[in-house]
Amino acid sequence: MRLKEGKDNHTYIVQEIHIELNLERRLEALGLTQGAEITILNNDKKGALTVRFRGTRFALGRRIADNIIVKEAVA
Repeated sequence: MRLKEGKDNHTYIVQEIHIELNLERRLEALGLTQGAEITILNNDKKGALTVRFRGTRFALGRRIADNIIVKEAVA
């Protein structure tokens, strides 16, 4: 599933990132890589998603979230 389809307060594992190389490198520098856990804090379906990964909160735009493929983390 795509990250933008995720639910609030759910944790996911990043499987793939399909976005232009320079933006992918930027996300990698922030710690968002394949296999990373990402928790959606706020997904109101209108604006940016608020997420937490590597202990830090980030806002990701819809276009970026649409290009990140995730699976639900097993609790």
